[in-house]
Amino acid sequence: MFEYTRTLKLIRVLENSYKPKSREIWELAELARINKLYLPYLRAVGDMVREELLRREARYKWFIHNTAEVVEALRGLDYALYKYRKPIDHVSVDLDMLVNRRDLPRAVHALKSRGFKIVVSEPYTVTLERNGFIVDLYTDPAFAWIVYMDGGKLLREYVEDIMINGVPARGLCSEAEVVVTAAHAVYKEHIVLLIDCFVAWKWVNKRAWDIAVEYSVEEALWELLRACNLIRFGIVEAPYRLKPYTLLRIYLDKICHDPIFRVTMPNIVKYLLQMRDSGRKILSRISRKSY
Repeated sequence: MFEYTRTLKLIRVLENSYKPKSREIWELAELARINKLYLPYLRAVGDMVREELLRREARYKWFIHNTAEVVEALRGLDYALYKYRKPIDHVSVDLDMLVNRRDLPRAVHALKSRGFKIVVSEPYTVTLERNGFIVDLYTDPAFAWIVYMDGGKLLREYVEDIMINGVPARGLCSEAEVVVTAAHAVYKEHIVLLIDCFVAWKWVNKRAWDIAVEYSVEEALWELLRACNLIRFGIVEAPYRLKPYTLLRIYLDKICHDPIFRVTMPNIVKYLLQMRDSGRKILSRISRKSY
């Protein structure tokens, strides 16, 4: 007899085809939280979690309000919201944005004039914070100072106008969001979340595949879809951690086909040398369940 995994039950709750039993409500809530689907799960459960739902709705409103203020501050600059657009409402831990390198100083100045302070400044990222709201300004998608996609090219070719809380903004098109979601999950985080699967299931199409090939990240997209299929068929739970041999294969392919990735790879040595308590942080990264 087929037995639903916890993740499949969560998917069915989000699709309004399953009502969790009382003993399952908070167990599935925690699963939704680590898969970045906490708000839509609470909405689906409704009155059974009313107080927590009201708190998360307030948090969502706060996040959108701050996002609108940030895009208003960057009006006129070459930027795009990055890993922001999803086919389902969510509250992220931070706001990620791509910014043209030449406009980065102006973007930082604009946010500082609104009360933000720089907390981290790295070769491809500047992180600012104000009252618990964190903004990451990326010139290129990168991890450990290794660039895995060309941010300038994304800004030139795959940005469209959107609205955030009534404020005009710029964001990556949905097909590009699929690709950057896959690249981020695979190359940087090594973990596939259920929200990543919702992005892929909704928006992957031929144009998305063309973008993935253009940026030499098609192996990452293949791996994301493979993991999401395992999740959808109840073979594994989400979050799903990628296997070391899978990562090795994908990184080798990336090295062979992406000159930017290859050229920036030596930066990881500099990154590790400047990182405090690197051993503990690496162990924490290996053992974590989500990101």
